[in-house]
Amino acid sequence: MTDPQVALFMLGLFIVFVFLGFPIAFTLMAMGIGFGYYAYFDERRMWRAYDRLDIDAASWWDQTSLWWEGLLNNRIFDLFVNQTYTVMSNEVLTAVPLFLFMGYIVERANIVNRLFDTLNIASRRVPGSMGVAALITCALFATATGIVGAVVTLMGLLALPAMLKARYDPAFASGIICAGGTLGILIPPSIMLIVYAAASNVSIVRLYAGALLPGLTLTGLYLVYVVGRSILQPSVAPKPTRAEVPDVPMGKLLVMVVTSFVPLAFLILAVLGSILFGLATPTEAASIGALGGILLALVYRAMTWQRLRESVYLTVRTTAMVCWLFVGSYTFSSVFSYLGGEHVISEFVQSLNLTPLMFLLLAQLIIFLLGWPLEWSEIIIIFVPIFLPLLAIFEIDPLFFGVLVALNLQTSFLTPPMAMSAYYLKGIAPPEVRLTQIFAGCLPFLACVFIAMVLMYVFPQIVFHLPNQFYGN
Repeated sequence: MTDPQVALFMLGLFIVFVFLGFPIAFTLMAMGIGFGYYAYFDERRMWRAYDRLDIDAASWWDQTSLWWEGLLNNRIFDLFVNQTYTVMSNEVLTAVPLFLFMGYIVERANIVNRLFDTLNIASRRVPGSMGVAALITCALFATATGIVGAVVTLMGLLALPAMLKARYDPAFASGIICAGGTLGILIPPSIMLIVYAAASNVSIVRLYAGALLPGLTLTGLYLVYVVGRSILQPSVAPKPTRAEVPDVPMGKLLVMVVTSFVPLAFLILAVLGSILFGLATPTEAASIGALGGILLALVYRAMTWQRLRESVYLTVRTTAMVCWLFVGSYTFSSVFSYLGGEHVISEFVQSLNLTPLMFLLLAQLIIFLLGWPLEWSEIIIIFVPIFLPLLAIFEIDPLFFGVLVALNLQTSFLTPPMAMSAYYLKGIAPPEVRLTQIFAGCLPFLACVFIAMVLMYVFPQIVFHLPNQFYGN
Protein backbone atom coordinates (compact mmCIF):
# COMPACT_ATOMS: atom_id res chain seq x y z
CA MET A 1 0.00 0.00 0.00
CA THR A 2 1.15 3.50 -0.78
CA ASP A 3 1.19 6.13 1.96
CA PRO A 4 -2.03 7.86 0.71
CA GLN A 5 -3.79 4.48 0.66
CA VAL A 6 -2.62 3.87 4.23
CA ALA A 7 -4.03 7.30 5.19
CA LEU A 8 -7.44 6.47 3.69
CA PHE A 9 -7.38 3.07 5.40
CA MET A 10 -6.59 4.87 8.65
CA LEU A 11 -9.62 7.15 8.22
CA GLY A 12 -11.91 4.26 7.31
CA LEU A 13 -10.72 2.20 10.26
CA PHE A 14 -11.37 5.12 12.59
CA ILE A 15 -14.97 5.42 11.36
CA VAL A 16 -15.45 1.67 11.97
CA PHE A 17 -14.15 2.03 15.53
CA VAL A 18 -16.49 4.98 16.12
CA PHE A 19 -19.53 2.92 15.12
CA LEU A 20 -18.30 0.07 17.32
CA GLY A 21 -18.51 2.42 20.29
CA PHE A 22 -14.86 2.86 21.24
CA PRO A 23 -14.02 6.06 23.20
CA ILE A 24 -13.29 8.56 20.45
CA ALA A 25 -10.54 10.62 22.11
CA PHE A 26 -8.47 7.58 23.02
CA THR A 27 -9.17 5.93 19.65
CA LEU A 28 -7.80 9.02 17.90
CA MET A 29 -4.68 9.04 20.06
CA ALA A 30 -4.07 5.30 19.68
CA MET A 31 -4.54 5.35 15.90
CA GLY A 32 -2.48 8.51 15.54
CA ILE A 33 0.42 6.96 17.45
CA GLY A 34 0.03 3.56 15.81
CA PHE A 35 -0.07 4.79 12.21
CA GLY A 36 2.37 7.59 13.07
CA TYR A 37 4.90 5.00 14.18
CA TYR A 38 4.71 3.58 10.66
CA ALA A 39 4.70 6.99 8.98
CA TYR A 40 7.75 8.32 10.86
CA PHE A 41 9.63 5.03 11.04
CA ASP A 42 13.38 5.63 10.54
CA GLU A 43 15.39 2.49 11.17
CA ARG A 44 18.79 4.18 11.08
CA ARG A 45 17.76 6.78 13.67
CA MET A 46 16.05 4.25 15.93
CA TRP A 47 18.84 1.69 16.16
CA ARG A 48 21.87 3.97 15.82
CA ALA A 49 22.83 3.78 19.49
CA TYR A 50 22.00 0.07 19.76
CA ASP A 51 24.12 -0.82 16.70
CA ARG A 52 27.15 0.88 18.26
CA LEU A 53 26.78 -1.20 21.39
CA ASP A 54 29.39 -3.89 22.05
CA ILE A 55 27.06 -6.84 22.53
CA ASP A 56 29.75 -9.09 24.04
CA ALA A 57 30.91 -6.55 26.63
CA ALA A 58 27.57 -4.89 27.44
CA SER A 59 25.45 -6.09 30.35
CA TRP A 60 21.96 -7.47 29.92
CA TRP A 61 20.54 -4.27 31.40
CA ASP A 62 22.44 -2.05 28.93
CA GLN A 63 21.29 -4.15 25.99
CA THR A 64 17.64 -4.14 27.13
CA SER A 65 17.49 -0.43 27.95
CA LEU A 66 19.11 0.55 24.63
CA TRP A 67 16.77 -1.78 22.75
CA TRP A 68 13.72 -0.14 24.34
CA GLU A 69 15.23 3.29 23.73
CA GLY A 70 15.59 2.44 20.06
CA LEU A 71 12.06 1.07 19.87
CA LEU A 72 10.63 4.29 21.28
CA ASN A 73 12.96 6.56 19.32
CA ASN A 74 10.28 7.60 16.84
CA ARG A 75 9.20 11.14 15.99
CA ILE A 76 5.53 10.31 16.60
CA PHE A 77 6.15 10.50 20.35
CA ASP A 78 7.73 13.95 19.96
CA LEU A 79 4.70 14.98 17.88
CA PHE A 80 2.27 13.65 20.47
CA VAL A 81 3.97 15.54 23.31
CA ASN A 82 4.12 18.76 21.27
CA GLN A 83 0.45 18.51 20.27
CA THR A 84 -0.55 17.93 23.89
CA TYR A 85 1.41 20.99 25.00
CA THR A 86 -0.06 23.06 22.14
CA VAL A 87 -3.63 22.20 23.12
CA MET A 88 -3.13 22.71 26.83
CA SER A 89 -1.52 26.12 26.28
CA ASN A 90 -4.12 27.33 23.75
CA GLU A 91 -5.44 30.65 25.06
CA VAL A 92 -8.70 30.35 23.11
CA LEU A 93 -9.56 27.06 24.83
CA THR A 94 -9.02 28.65 28.25
CA ALA A 95 -12.47 30.19 27.88
CA VAL A 96 -14.13 26.75 27.66
CA PRO A 97 -13.93 25.77 31.36
CA LEU A 98 -14.93 29.27 32.44
CA PHE A 99 -18.05 29.34 30.25
CA LEU A 100 -18.89 25.79 31.34
CA PHE A 101 -18.56 26.77 34.98
CA MET A 102 -20.81 29.79 34.42
CA GLY A 103 -23.41 27.53 32.82
CA TYR A 104 -23.36 24.89 35.55
CA ILE A 105 -23.61 27.56 38.28
CA VAL A 106 -26.53 29.31 36.55
CA GLU A 107 -28.23 25.95 36.09
CA ARG A 108 -28.15 25.41 39.86
CA ALA A 109 -29.12 28.97 40.84
CA ASN A 110 -32.91 28.43 40.63
CA ILE A 111 -33.18 31.24 38.08
CA VAL A 112 -35.00 29.31 35.37
CA ASN A 113 -38.24 28.64 37.28
CA ARG A 114 -38.55 32.34 38.18
CA LEU A 115 -37.83 33.32 34.57
CA PHE A 116 -40.40 30.92 33.11
CA ASP A 117 -43.11 32.04 35.56
CA THR A 118 -42.46 35.69 34.76
CA LEU A 119 -42.46 35.24 30.97
CA ASN A 120 -45.54 33.02 31.21
CA ILE A 121 -47.49 35.77 32.96
CA ALA A 122 -46.09 38.56 30.76
CA SER A 123 -47.04 36.79 27.50
CA ARG A 124 -50.41 35.35 28.60
CA ARG A 125 -52.32 37.29 25.89
CA VAL A 126 -50.05 36.06 23.07
CA PRO A 127 -51.28 32.98 21.13
CA GLY A 128 -49.43 29.94 22.44
CA SER A 129 -48.23 32.04 25.38
CA MET A 130 -46.90 29.14 27.40
CA GLY A 131 -44.94 27.85 24.38
CA VAL A 132 -43.56 31.33 23.70
CA ALA A 133 -42.51 31.70 27.35
CA ALA A 134 -40.89 28.25 27.31
CA LEU A 135 -39.03 28.98 24.07
CA ILE A 136 -37.69 32.35 25.24
CA THR A 137 -36.68 30.82 28.58
CA CYS A 138 -34.92 28.00 26.74
CA ALA A 139 -33.11 30.48 24.49
CA LEU A 140 -31.88 32.61 27.39
CA PHE A 141 -30.95 29.66 29.56
CA ALA A 142 -29.28 27.83 26.64
CA THR A 143 -27.28 30.96 25.86
CA ALA A 144 -26.10 31.18 29.46
CA THR A 145 -25.16 27.49 29.71
CA GLY A 146 -24.49 26.16 26.20
CA ILE A 147 -25.16 22.64 27.54
CA VAL A 148 -28.02 21.09 25.58
CA GLY A 149 -28.73 18.18 27.89
CA ALA A 150 -28.94 20.41 30.97
CA VAL A 151 -31.33 22.90 29.34
CA VAL A 152 -33.66 20.27 27.87
CA THR A 153 -33.75 18.29 31.12
CA LEU A 154 -34.38 21.26 33.39
CA MET A 155 -36.99 22.83 31.09
CA GLY A 156 -38.61 19.42 30.66
CA LEU A 157 -39.04 19.20 34.42
CA LEU A 158 -40.27 22.79 34.70
CA ALA A 159 -42.25 23.72 31.57
CA LEU A 160 -43.48 20.43 30.10
CA PRO A 161 -45.77 19.48 33.03
CA ALA A 162 -47.20 23.03 33.03
CA MET A 163 -47.96 22.91 29.31
CA LEU A 164 -49.49 19.44 29.52
CA LYS A 165 -51.65 20.59 32.43
CA ALA A 166 -52.78 23.51 30.24
CA ARG A 167 -53.95 20.94 27.63
CA TYR A 168 -51.12 21.59 25.15
CA ASP A 169 -50.56 18.96 22.49
CA PRO A 170 -47.74 16.72 23.83
CA ALA A 171 -45.86 16.69 20.52
CA PHE A 172 -46.08 20.49 20.16
CA ALA A 173 -44.93 21.10 23.75
CA SER A 174 -42.09 18.58 23.45
CA GLY A 175 -40.84 20.08 20.19
CA ILE A 176 -40.65 23.55 21.75
CA ILE A 177 -38.45 22.37 24.61
CA CYS A 178 -36.20 20.20 22.41
CA ALA A 179 -35.65 22.97 19.84
CA GLY A 180 -35.18 25.74 22.38
CA GLY A 181 -32.64 23.70 24.33
CA THR A 182 -30.30 23.36 21.34
CA LEU A 183 -29.95 27.11 20.71
CA GLY A 184 -27.05 27.41 23.14
CA ILE A 185 -24.56 25.82 20.73
CA LEU A 186 -25.32 28.56 18.17
CA ILE A 187 -26.08 31.80 20.01
CA PRO A 188 -22.98 33.45 21.55
CA PRO A 189 -21.31 33.03 23.95
CA SER A 190 -21.29 29.50 22.56
CA ILE A 191 -18.74 26.88 23.58
CA MET A 192 -19.10 25.20 20.20
CA LEU A 193 -17.95 28.39 18.44
CA ILE A 194 -14.90 28.55 20.71
CA VAL A 195 -13.99 24.99 19.72
CA TYR A 196 -14.48 25.82 16.02
CA ALA A 197 -12.30 28.93 16.38
CA ALA A 198 -9.53 26.85 17.95
CA ALA A 199 -9.79 24.24 15.18
CA SER A 200 -9.93 26.71 12.28
CA ASN A 201 -7.89 29.70 13.52
CA VAL A 202 -10.86 31.99 12.83
CA SER A 203 -11.13 34.97 15.19
CA ILE A 204 -13.54 34.01 17.96
CA VAL A 205 -14.60 37.66 18.24
CA ARG A 206 -15.64 37.84 14.58
CA LEU A 207 -17.22 34.40 14.89
CA TYR A 208 -19.37 35.52 17.83
CA ALA A 209 -20.44 38.61 15.91
CA GLY A 210 -21.22 36.54 12.83
CA ALA A 211 -23.31 33.97 14.73
CA LEU A 212 -25.46 36.47 16.62
CA LEU A 213 -27.92 37.39 13.84
CA PRO A 214 -28.29 33.79 12.54
CA GLY A 215 -29.02 32.68 16.11
CA LEU A 216 -31.64 35.39 16.55
CA THR A 217 -33.05 34.57 13.11
CA LEU A 218 -33.51 30.92 14.03
CA THR A 219 -35.09 31.88 17.36
CA GLY A 220 -37.43 34.21 15.47
CA LEU A 221 -38.42 31.43 13.06
CA TYR A 222 -39.18 29.18 16.04
CA LEU A 223 -41.37 31.88 17.59
CA VAL A 224 -43.18 32.53 14.30
CA TYR A 225 -43.94 28.82 14.01
CA VAL A 226 -45.18 28.57 17.61
CA VAL A 227 -47.42 31.65 17.38
CA GLY A 228 -48.58 30.86 13.82
CA ARG A 229 -49.56 27.31 14.59
CA SER A 230 -51.30 28.41 17.79
CA ILE A 231 -53.42 30.80 15.72
CA LEU A 232 -54.16 28.35 12.90
CA GLN A 233 -54.68 25.34 15.18
CA PRO A 234 -55.80 26.61 18.60
CA SER A 235 -56.35 23.08 19.90
CA VAL A 236 -52.57 22.45 20.16
CA ALA A 237 -52.10 25.47 22.48
CA PRO A 238 -55.33 26.49 24.26
CA LYS A 239 -55.47 29.90 25.91
CA PRO A 240 -54.59 29.62 29.60
CA THR A 241 -57.26 30.10 32.21
CA ARG A 242 -56.91 32.46 35.14
CA ALA A 243 -56.30 29.47 37.38
CA GLU A 244 -53.36 28.34 35.20
CA VAL A 245 -51.85 31.80 34.63
CA PRO A 246 -53.19 34.40 37.06
CA ASP A 247 -53.51 38.10 36.36
CA VAL A 248 -50.78 40.07 38.07
CA PRO A 249 -50.78 43.85 38.62
CA MET A 250 -48.35 45.74 36.45
CA GLY A 251 -46.25 46.84 39.39
CA LYS A 252 -45.79 43.30 40.66
CA LEU A 253 -45.05 42.08 37.13
CA LEU A 254 -42.30 44.69 36.77
CA VAL A 255 -40.78 43.52 40.04
CA MET A 256 -40.87 39.92 38.77
CA VAL A 257 -39.17 40.96 35.52
CA VAL A 258 -36.49 42.92 37.37
CA THR A 259 -35.72 40.05 39.74
CA SER A 260 -35.80 37.17 37.22
CA PHE A 261 -35.32 38.31 33.61
CA VAL A 262 -33.03 41.31 34.00
CA PRO A 263 -30.17 39.70 36.01
CA LEU A 264 -29.71 36.78 33.61
CA ALA A 265 -30.10 38.98 30.52
CA PHE A 266 -27.63 41.48 31.97
CA LEU A 267 -25.11 38.71 32.66
CA ILE A 268 -25.35 37.42 29.08
CA LEU A 269 -25.18 40.92 27.56
CA ALA A 270 -22.25 41.90 29.78
CA VAL A 271 -20.26 38.85 28.71
CA LEU A 272 -21.19 39.10 25.04
CA GLY A 273 -20.96 42.90 24.88
CA SER A 274 -17.50 42.99 26.45
CA ILE A 275 -16.31 40.56 23.76
CA LEU A 276 -17.98 42.22 20.76
CA PHE A 277 -16.96 45.76 21.71
CA GLY A 278 -13.37 44.77 22.43
CA LEU A 279 -13.52 45.52 26.14
CA ALA A 280 -12.30 42.04 27.07
CA THR A 281 -10.94 38.93 25.44
CA PRO A 282 -13.23 35.86 25.38
CA THR A 283 -11.26 34.37 28.29
CA GLU A 284 -11.59 37.55 30.36
CA ALA A 285 -15.29 37.80 29.51
CA ALA A 286 -15.77 34.16 30.49
CA SER A 287 -14.13 34.96 33.84
CA ILE A 288 -16.61 37.81 34.30
CA GLY A 289 -19.43 35.41 33.43
CA ALA A 290 -18.23 32.79 35.91
CA LEU A 291 -18.00 35.40 38.67
CA GLY A 292 -21.42 36.77 37.69
CA GLY A 293 -22.92 33.28 37.86
CA ILE A 294 -21.57 32.84 41.40
CA LEU A 295 -22.97 36.25 42.44
CA LEU A 296 -26.37 35.39 40.95
CA ALA A 297 -26.42 32.10 42.85
CA LEU A 298 -25.53 33.96 46.07
CA VAL A 299 -28.19 36.63 45.50
CA TYR A 300 -30.85 33.98 44.88
CA ARG A 301 -29.59 32.08 47.97
CA ALA A 302 -28.98 28.99 45.86
CA MET A 303 -25.25 28.63 46.43
CA THR A 304 -24.30 25.65 48.55
CA TRP A 305 -21.06 23.75 48.94
CA GLN A 306 -22.59 20.70 47.24
CA ARG A 307 -23.74 22.70 44.21
CA LEU A 308 -20.37 24.42 43.89
CA ARG A 309 -18.62 21.05 44.09
CA GLU A 310 -20.92 19.56 41.42
CA SER A 311 -20.30 22.54 39.12
CA VAL A 312 -16.52 22.27 39.46
CA TYR A 313 -16.58 18.50 38.91
CA LEU A 314 -18.78 18.72 35.77
CA THR A 315 -16.66 21.58 34.42
CA VAL A 316 -13.41 19.64 34.84
CA ARG A 317 -14.89 16.49 33.30
CA THR A 318 -16.28 18.24 30.21
CA THR A 319 -13.13 20.36 29.73
CA ALA A 320 -10.93 17.27 29.91
CA MET A 321 -13.06 15.59 27.25
CA VAL A 322 -12.72 18.58 24.89
CA CYS A 323 -8.96 18.92 25.46
CA TRP A 324 -8.18 15.24 24.93
CA LEU A 325 -10.35 15.25 21.81
CA PHE A 326 -8.18 18.08 20.51
CA VAL A 327 -4.96 16.22 21.40
CA GLY A 328 -6.17 13.08 19.63
CA SER A 329 -7.52 14.98 16.65
CA TYR A 330 -4.33 17.03 16.16
CA THR A 331 -2.18 13.90 16.35
CA PHE A 332 -4.46 11.93 14.02
CA SER A 333 -4.78 14.75 11.45
CA SER A 334 -1.01 15.43 11.47
CA VAL A 335 -0.27 11.79 10.62
CA PHE A 336 -3.13 11.72 8.11
CA SER A 337 -1.73 14.79 6.32
CA TYR A 338 1.87 13.50 6.47
CA LEU A 339 0.80 10.28 4.73
CA GLY A 340 -0.89 12.32 1.98
CA GLY A 341 -4.52 11.70 2.90
CA GLU A 342 -5.45 15.36 2.89
CA HIS A 343 -3.95 15.79 -0.59
CA VAL A 344 -5.92 12.81 -1.92
CA ILE A 345 -9.21 14.19 -0.59
CA SER A 346 -8.44 17.65 -1.99
CA GLU A 347 -7.66 16.23 -5.45
CA PHE A 348 -10.79 14.05 -5.37
CA VAL A 349 -13.07 16.96 -4.48
CA GLN A 350 -11.49 19.18 -7.15
CA SER A 351 -11.97 16.43 -9.75
CA LEU A 352 -15.73 16.54 -9.14
CA ASN A 353 -15.84 20.06 -10.64
CA LEU A 354 -18.22 21.27 -7.95
CA THR A 355 -19.51 24.82 -7.73
CA PRO A 356 -19.22 26.57 -4.34
CA LEU A 357 -22.93 25.92 -3.73
CA MET A 358 -22.58 22.23 -4.57
CA PHE A 359 -19.56 21.93 -2.27
CA LEU A 360 -21.44 23.63 0.57
CA LEU A 361 -24.42 21.31 0.06
CA LEU A 362 -22.14 18.25 0.02
CA ALA A 363 -20.23 19.36 3.13
CA GLN A 364 -23.40 20.19 5.05
CA LEU A 365 -25.01 16.90 4.02
CA ILE A 366 -22.00 14.97 5.36
CA ILE A 367 -22.06 16.96 8.62
CA PHE A 368 -25.83 16.41 8.88
CA LEU A 369 -25.34 12.63 8.55
CA LEU A 370 -22.40 12.64 11.00
CA GLY A 371 -24.67 14.33 13.52
CA TRP A 372 -26.62 11.11 13.98
CA PRO A 373 -23.90 8.96 15.60
CA LEU A 374 -21.53 11.70 16.83
CA GLU A 375 -21.57 14.61 19.28
CA TRP A 376 -21.03 18.14 17.97
CA SER A 377 -17.62 18.32 19.68
CA GLU A 378 -16.38 15.26 17.78
CA ILE A 379 -17.66 16.60 14.45
CA ILE A 380 -16.04 20.02 14.97
CA ILE A 381 -12.70 18.70 16.20
CA ILE A 382 -12.30 15.66 13.92
CA PHE A 383 -14.22 16.06 10.67
CA VAL A 384 -14.60 19.81 10.09
CA PRO A 385 -10.79 20.26 9.75
CA ILE A 386 -10.95 17.94 6.72
CA PHE A 387 -13.13 20.53 4.95
CA LEU A 388 -11.18 23.61 6.05
CA PRO A 389 -8.29 23.33 3.50
CA LEU A 390 -10.89 23.04 0.72
CA LEU A 391 -12.60 26.34 1.56
CA ALA A 392 -9.91 28.43 -0.15
CA ILE A 393 -10.35 26.39 -3.36
CA PHE A 394 -14.04 27.27 -3.50
CA GLU A 395 -13.50 30.82 -2.15
CA ILE A 396 -15.70 30.24 0.90
CA ASP A 397 -15.06 32.32 4.01
CA PRO A 398 -14.23 30.08 7.02
CA LEU A 399 -16.34 32.42 9.16
CA PHE A 400 -19.41 31.81 6.99
CA PHE A 401 -18.71 28.07 6.89
CA GLY A 402 -18.37 27.91 10.69
CA VAL A 403 -21.68 29.65 11.34
CA LEU A 404 -23.36 27.41 8.75
CA VAL A 405 -21.94 24.33 10.49
CA ALA A 406 -23.16 25.62 13.89
CA LEU A 407 -26.62 26.08 12.39
CA ASN A 408 -26.48 22.64 10.78
CA LEU A 409 -25.51 20.98 14.05
CA GLN A 410 -28.86 22.06 15.51
CA THR A 411 -30.28 19.25 13.39
CA SER A 412 -28.12 16.60 15.08
CA PHE A 413 -30.18 17.10 18.25
CA LEU A 414 -33.55 17.16 16.46
CA THR A 415 -33.35 14.51 13.72
CA PRO A 416 -34.90 11.09 14.46
CA PRO A 417 -33.91 8.39 15.18
CA MET A 418 -30.79 9.77 16.94
CA ALA A 419 -32.25 13.09 18.19
CA MET A 420 -30.45 13.43 21.52
CA SER A 421 -32.74 16.25 22.68
CA ALA A 422 -35.69 13.88 22.34
CA TYR A 423 -33.96 11.24 24.46
CA TYR A 424 -33.00 13.82 27.10
CA LEU A 425 -36.64 14.90 27.29
CA LYS A 426 -38.06 11.39 27.26
CA GLY A 427 -35.88 10.53 30.23
CA ILE A 428 -37.76 12.96 32.48
CA ALA A 429 -41.13 13.32 30.67
CA PRO A 430 -44.35 11.83 32.08
CA PRO A 431 -44.97 8.23 30.94
CA GLU A 432 -47.91 9.24 28.72
CA VAL A 433 -45.59 11.31 26.48
CA ARG A 434 -44.33 8.83 23.90
CA LEU A 435 -40.97 9.07 22.13
CA THR A 436 -42.74 9.08 18.75
CA GLN A 437 -44.69 12.17 19.86
CA ILE A 438 -41.45 13.93 20.80
CA PHE A 439 -39.94 13.03 17.41
CA ALA A 440 -43.04 14.36 15.64
CA GLY A 441 -42.82 17.60 17.60
CA CYS A 442 -39.16 18.12 16.60
CA LEU A 443 -39.73 17.82 12.83
CA PRO A 444 -41.33 21.28 12.24
CA PHE A 445 -38.46 22.91 14.10
CA LEU A 446 -36.06 20.92 11.96
CA ALA A 447 -37.70 22.56 8.93
CA CYS A 448 -37.08 25.97 10.56
CA VAL A 449 -33.35 25.15 10.76
CA PHE A 450 -33.24 24.32 7.04
CA ILE A 451 -35.08 27.58 6.24
CA ALA A 452 -32.52 29.51 8.31
CA MET A 453 -29.67 27.83 6.40
CA VAL A 454 -31.25 28.80 3.07
CA LEU A 455 -31.69 32.38 4.29
CA MET A 456 -28.02 32.49 5.28
CA TYR A 457 -26.91 31.43 1.82
CA VAL A 458 -29.31 33.73 -0.03
CA PHE A 459 -28.56 36.67 2.29
CA PRO A 460 -24.96 36.17 3.51
CA GLN A 461 -25.02 39.61 5.14
CA ILE A 462 -26.94 37.94 7.97
CA VAL A 463 -23.53 36.52 8.89
CA PHE A 464 -21.18 39.27 7.70
CA HIS A 465 -23.07 42.43 8.71
CA LEU A 466 -22.07 42.61 12.38
CA PRO A 467 -18.41 41.49 11.92
CA ASN A 468 -17.96 44.06 9.16
CA GLN A 469 -19.79 46.72 11.14
CA PHE A 470 -17.70 46.19 14.28
CA TYR A 471 -14.30 45.23 12.87
CA GLY A 472 -14.26 46.15 9.17
CA ASN A 473 -14.04 43.85 6.15
